Amino acid sequence: MEYGGFFGKMLRINLTDRTSQVEKLDQEVLKKFVGGSALGAKILYDEVPAGVDPLGPDNKLIYTVGPITGTNAPCASRLNITTKSPLTGAIGNSLSGGHFPAEMKKTGYDAIVIEGKADKPVYVLIKEDRVDIRSAEKYWGLNTQDTQNYIKEDLNDLSLRISCIGPAGENISLMACIMNEARAAGRKGVGAVMGSKNLKAIAVKGDKEVPVVDPERFQAAIREVLRKLKESDVAYPVFSKTGTVLAVDGTSALGVMPANNFRDTGVVDYSKALGTKAYAEYDQTKNPCYRCPMSCTQVRMARGGKYAGISTEGPEFETIYSMGSVLGIDDPELVIAADRLCDELGIDTMSSGVAIAMAMELYEEGILTETDGLELKFGNKDVVLPFLRMMAYKEGFAKIFADGTKKAAEYLGEEAKYYAMEVKGLELPAYDVRGLKAHGLNYATSYTGADHNRGYAFQEVFGIPIPHAVERLDIEGKGKITKFNQDFASLPDILTMCEFPVQQALTDVAQKVAADLLSAATGLEFTEEEVWQICERLNNICRMFNVREGFSRKDDTLPRRILEEPIKEGLSKGERISQEDLDTMLDEYYEARGWDENGIPTPEKLKELGLEDTIEAVPSI
Repeated sequence: MEYGGFFGKMLRINLTDRTSQVEKLDQEVLKKFVGGSALGAKILYDEVPAGVDPLGPDNKLIYTVGPITGTNAPCASRLNITTKSPLTGAIGNSLSGGHFPAEMKKTGYDAIVIEGKADKPVYVLIKEDRVDIRSAEKYWGLNTQDTQNYIKEDLNDLSLRISCIGPAGENISLMACIMNEARAAGRKGVGAVMGSKNLKAIAVKGDKEVPVVDPERFQAAIREVLRKLKESDVAYPVFSKTGTVLAVDGTSALGVMPANNFRDTGVVDYSKALGTKAYAEYDQTKNPCYRCPMSCTQVRMARGGKYAGISTEGPEFETIYSMGSVLGIDDPELVIAADRLCDELGIDTMSSGVAIAMAMELYEEGILTETDGLELKFGNKDVVLPFLRMMAYKEGFAKIFADGTKKAAEYLGEEAKYYAMEVKGLELPAYDVRGLKAHGLNYATSYTGADHNRGYAFQEVFGIPIPHAVERLDIEGKGKITKFNQDFASLPDILTMCEFPVQQALTDVAQKVAADLLSAATGLEFTEEEVWQICERLNNICRMFNVREGFSRKDDTLPRRILEEPIKEGLSKGERISQEDLDTMLDEYYEARGWDENGIPTPEKLKELGLEDTIEAVPSI
């Protein structure tokens, strides 16, 4: 392979016939898509045609890393998992940190493609140039932590890094995630796809050094990253000490911390019970990702009461919302316990929490009456853990919610749809976007559904004036800034690199740093403009995957509550995103993207981005 950064190899594993083969990755594909989310999207688009059953053997589970993964670049141990999402029917990608990504890269593969379906539970071992597909029947039924421990013990190798599913994935809950250590590839039902293939785990052990063509230039780019991190007034002074819990304080101050299934946003200030000061009392230690100087992952332990002794990595801001405020719960120890249980069950904290919130409101409204004895009232923390277990195992009434709020609403009837807080089937994250208009437009247009990580409006949430200052309640200009945010968010996902340092310290130099890192690692010369175009290319190929599946403007919408019901109290009181406002923002967004009025990329735009092979998917007029 003449490029650095890449090994130029893709490992294809067919579970149906239990075979594997190594394939060469096309150099032009690597140059155009690089790695991570973009490489995964390219492989999925080429290999999974329209109409494939997400839970069938023809869907594929694609693990991709980037050209700086596994090097000494800081914050670069990130893994992207791409598949057709069973939760949304759209393209689904889910990212995870930890140590698995770097270890996978050191096995010598830039991508691993899992296809077919095993007739019995199996796991894959990739070690010392060997690929073994082994029986996992003895591990089937175990939680994710025990699965990882027992595989390591049975193989007598504690240095293995393991990616696996728990009971939720085995039972094909469409909210199931994939865990490595305690890090989740948490959304879009990627764990259900893994479970549908009877694949329990992938264990990796690498011994290869990632090639870097220009080490001196690479180290210079790394020094720039470290310098910017050191200069940041957030990264080390705050974020490394608190982790993402600091967002509880910020969203509460803006009046956009969702409460009671978004019904009572702004009524209660959850920063007092669930904010940085509250969680500081539970700090135990840290567990940083591979070569991460920020070390934002706080390990916290409940210290008293019924949850005493339960610890978890986190809980992250999104989990504090999904197991706390959106359920009307202000108990930080319950959130710790729920976070740990979700990790063990292998179920997405965000989607599962929002599903519980929907069930609580339906119960209070008298629409949901059969609950197996659980009193599903907002604030009742005693029902959370049982509900989570029931969803993971698809037991009792909870199986209605185990496949997400959209499908629950379809089952329960028209009256229930108002209470389903989802976009394209993916549950809303922890921001009430009635008070954050660009953030809301991103939820509506993101190729994965309601996904804050696909286009985080840091201008609105944290007041960062890049590329310019933004008034969070304005409608005008939000289409253009959302395009910028989505392309900007794609940048770390392609490298692959954690988005937190990019947002907190590198916003003004992100494209230059990315171009320098890529150029030095690979030996190719990437300009800032070329890097930006790769980000735009990612968003367009993902859009075309969805277009091919029948998605269009009609799907770029928001829950009725967001469109119709104003926020009750707080700094964002009275705010909503009306259908007229959404249409105005969509028109501007589509124009900025070079798409037509139905949200379909034009042939001209696709040619400009080198995506000519997707033009055939453009609907004929």
